[in-house]
Amino acid sequence: MPLPRILRPPVAWFSRTAFFRRVGPTIMPPLERVMRALTGGRVQLSGLGVPTLVLHTIGARSGLERDIVLMYCPDGPEFLVTGSNFARDAHPAWTANLLAHPDVAVSVGGRRIPVRSHRLDDAEREATWPKLERNWPGYRRYEATAGRTLRVFRLTPR
Repeated sequence: MPLPRILRPPVAWFSRTAFFRRVGPTIMPPLERVMRALTGGRVQLSGLGVPTLVLHTIGARSGLERDIVLMYCPDGPEFLVTGSNFARDAHPAWTANLLAHPDVAVSVGGRRIPVRSHRLDDAEREATWPKLERNWPGYRRYEATAGRTLRVFRLTPR
């Protein structure tokens, strides 16, 4: 069951703390893998707080399939994903993968959906931020903390 909207602001605040930014990248991926194994991919741990998907990309350099659990913002039949990378100063690898190989897939609720990714240009990105922040309050603060422009992608079902 997803986190009620009223609880999202305090959980979002915690996710922006230095503590979570330090330990989150270490503890979240293994916990997500355990949850995926226990539920057959139908439930992601972070999905208890916000809508999540599993992004299936092809490595930009390796050519190997890579899976990552990401928060997403629903936008009609499409999915918006943001490369916040726990507010680190480097873009997450999955964003380079999407730039190199835009035809990928997502799994939502255990169902795999082929999608095409499109990196939003500056104007599209600015227009999208209010929607992203309604989905996860204060999300844009990751950009200031990271000191870089976050990459935002629209994933459209093919």
